[in-house]
Amino acid sequence: QVQLVESGGGLVQPGGSLRLSCTTSGRSLSTYAIGWFRRGPGQEREFLAVIIWSGTDTYYADSVKGRFTISRDNAKNTVFLQMNNLKPEDAAVYYCAADTNYCSGAWCTEDEYDYWGQGTQVTVSS
Repeated sequence: QVQLVESGGGLVQPGGSLRLSCTTSGRSLSTYAIGWFRRGPGQEREFLAVIIWSGTDTYYADSVKGRFTISRDNAKNTVFLQMNNLKPEDAAVYYCAADTNYCSGAWCTEDEYDYWGQGTQVTVSS
């Protein structure tokens, strides 16, 4: 069982940055692809980015490409989501999820993922 824990959310002004972290208190994350998702108020959960277990390949949704960067440090058992130039529409609960395989592409769905965290709230407001 993999228990994922997100952290790093909070309140930030428009144009600001946040770095989210995803770690686990259980098994190592190093054998999983990790994805980041978000769910805004009244919206469906949205895919943002995914990184392969080795960190050598990533894939981003068009909505965040160029502003968000996913990375991982397997030695620290942590995956990061660096978010820059945040906008009010980025406000949401952000989730990380673990996939025993790796799917990168618009056809991939959240059904690929085996384990989910509880989420961390990001608020973008002046």
